[in-house]
Amino acid sequence: MNLLAALVDDAGLFPPASLPMGEALARHRADEAAGYPMLTHRFLCPASRISELRTELAGLVAAAGGAPLRLGVILDTGVDGIDAAQAQIAEDGGLALESLDVAAPSAEAVGATLGALTRFEAAAFVEGPRDAGWVKVLAGRHPAESSGVPLRGAKVRCGGARAELFPSPGELAAFLCACAETAVNFKATAGLHGAVRHQDEQTGFVHHGFLNLLLGAVAAAMGATVGGVTAVLASTDGPALAAEAGAVPGRALSAARLLFRSYGSCSTSEPREEAAALGLLDPAA
Repeated sequence: MNLLAALVDDAGLFPPASLPMGEALARHRADEAAGYPMLTHRFLCPASRISELRTELAGLVAAAGGAPLRLGVILDTGVDGIDAAQAQIAEDGGLALESLDVAAPSAEAVGATLGALTRFEAAAFVEGPRDAGWVKVLAGRHPAESSGVPLRGAKVRCGGARAELFPSPGELAAFLCACAETAVNFKATAGLHGAVRHQDEQTGFVHHGFLNLLLGAVAAAMGATVGGVTAVLASTDGPALAAEAGAVPGRALSAARLLFRSYGSCSTSEPREEAAALGLLDPAA
């Protein structure tokens, strides 16, 4: 298994790209046809836009055919919208529901959300508050991989449109270690616009790198302290991080990717280009 395999979800509908539905779907189908191994080939869509997605997808299927769209739903309609989202998707043979992301801004909301998710039939990832302590609430309701029960995981926000939405390396490290200690899988969103930690020239925001996050997951999965994981997340040395990534042993690689499932990116080309520039991915792959 490659450390980067099936890492990037297609978030083309979301900022900063905010592609129109038709353009986002056309790009996604092109990526599917190319079979890029770094992509999950999962399309992320807000629950509020499922009807629009179905309309646009029907036109594409009629014109070109194709396999069902592997769908990840971002539940922007609140937990009360779970049943409606599932029903809309179940009516459409062109959609294959794989995951649901839902926000829960407090530890109490996490518990209520998990209760609502008992009727959800696919994997679900809960985005809790900044304090990583909430992961323990999720851990008590986290089924084993072999249980046959849909996966319940955590979701972490790594950035956004304002500086305060970017967690510090220490905050993010605490989250990774909490997930590793409680065997809770996680996915990430927002702010991961490069492989290595860097400062954006336009906004001045310091972004986390997806390679830093991967190697932080390796360290956490192997039992590193919060301080040790923080050091990995804070590194801006691309060549050193790439060398470390190339030397991750098989056991650590498998544990890290079991822990860190994927992250959403509005660009499906930039992550591949960044990885290739660091020598981690064949540019032709």
